[in-house]
Amino acid sequence: MPPAPSNRPNRDETLVTPVRERGDACPGALRLHTADDGALARVRVPAGVVSAAQAYALADAAERLGDGALDITSRGNLQLRGLGPGCGGELARLLDAAGLLPAPRHERVRNIVASPLSGLDGRGHLDVQPLVRELDALLCASGRTPDLSGRFLFALDDGRGDMAELAADVMLLAEPGGARVRVTVGAASARVRPEDGPRAMLLAAEAFLDAASATGTKAWRVRELPCGGSELLDAAVWRGRFSGPVGSVDPAGPGGPVVAAASRRGLRPRTPAPQSPAGLELPGPDRATKPGSAGAGDGAGLGLSHTEGAAEPESAGPERATGPEVSGRPRTTSPAGPVPGPVAGGDGGVGALSVGVPLGRLSVAAWRVLADIARAHGTGELRVTPWRGVVVPGAGPGQSGAPAAAGLVTDPASPWPGVGACTGRPGCAKSLADVRADATAHLAAGAGGLPVYWSGCERRCGHPRGTWVDVVATGDGRYDVAVRGAGADVPPDRRALPELADALAAARTITTPTK
Repeated sequence: MPPAPSNRPNRDETLVTPVRERGDACPGALRLHTADDGALARVRVPAGVVSAAQAYALADAAERLGDGALDITSRGNLQLRGLGPGCGGELARLLDAAGLLPAPRHERVRNIVASPLSGLDGRGHLDVQPLVRELDALLCASGRTPDLSGRFLFALDDGRGDMAELAADVMLLAEPGGARVRVTVGAASARVRPEDGPRAMLLAAEAFLDAASATGTKAWRVRELPCGGSELLDAAVWRGRFSGPVGSVDPAGPGGPVVAAASRRGLRPRTPAPQSPAGLELPGPDRATKPGSAGAGDGAGLGLSHTEGAAEPESAGPERATGPEVSGRPRTTSPAGPVPGPVAGGDGGVGALSVGVPLGRLSVAAWRVLADIARAHGTGELRVTPWRGVVVPGAGPGQSGAPAAAGLVTDPASPWPGVGACTGRPGCAKSLADVRADATAHLAAGAGGLPVYWSGCERRCGHPRGTWVDVVATGDGRYDVAVRGAGADVPPDRRALPELADALAAARTITTPTK
């Protein structure tokens, strides 16, 4: 079975314990971010799921109020750019009418990713989509969750191991047979029944808030807690347990998981899930994942996962997974997310159509093509993925032509899954180059090797984890080209654009140790 999910950062990432003096500036649908090309709105769509009707509403909003395109973020959310001044109220009304703002106070904390092919291809141990909906309802009903940072991430993995690349703060992993799921926060882990999983995730998040408050750091992410704060969080998780319909704490009960002192609040879900004192198994702490062990990126580009950007929120970029075996498949330089093309169903029938979106940006015309396919040939929904792609459940091979004609990727041999970039010029004032245009011009350089990530400045917003070719604009018409990540020790090589293709091709063939 897949290894226990890890919430720890990569070894090549420097750990810091910041003291947050303010809330994070992460944008939302109601809190817009000012960029060089206008305002930016981020619409949270838990597990990336939108109905065809909601997809049309988003296209209309981007066309009427924005720049006529949609960006897919590293967490499978959707962004509208180029918004004009004073359009925030109209945008909020459009989104609310489409059912995309179910809880305005909570809209920035609905950060939920999930295995995008769950329930479609027969590969997972459990269809986690119903658990996503329950978790979202719990987050939106909680009086405490608005205190979470807009960067705090929940992930639900159906057992195939794809979510392990995203370094979620609270992780749910389905175990073989689907009778139990494992919920992990920090180094603490609980095995619970699937119906108890969403509640355990909520209580884990509330235990994190308690730990962040107790340490005085006001941390945004679990990995930011100082050593003492991590121990406090682990203790809170391991001393509590579910008991009864509202999950009250029983400190005298068997030692073992759950999550946590926060359960004293007894928050009920909108649709109560069955609970019982036997709802949790209480083994000893699972320390299979050590502090500082290799973790996963916070986000992803088309087929690759990355870290969060600072001022360039959830910006584009890749990571191809390397490391231990997941579900019997060794991690190589293959994309972690769904491969573009038709996806066979678990019973051998039609499962879905997987579509890649180059650099995570698609026109409203292309987006409407996908919505049309979902409505006419699929189940009526789209699933946006953290790998800058879209899955159309129920659609078959016969629907591949229209997305390809609209500039989307349906060919599994396409080089696009290995290439990512930040926003660059003209959208970002700090960028020193139009990195998206340069990335497109050099698409074929070294195709099939290490992933390449293009950054407009040294901040490297959205850069990958793992090992990748780091291409950073220097402002003089040149780029620094280096291989970075675990096991990499290749110094930068400054090249001008005419010489860049050779440097990229050489860098992508470099072999580095994997973990």
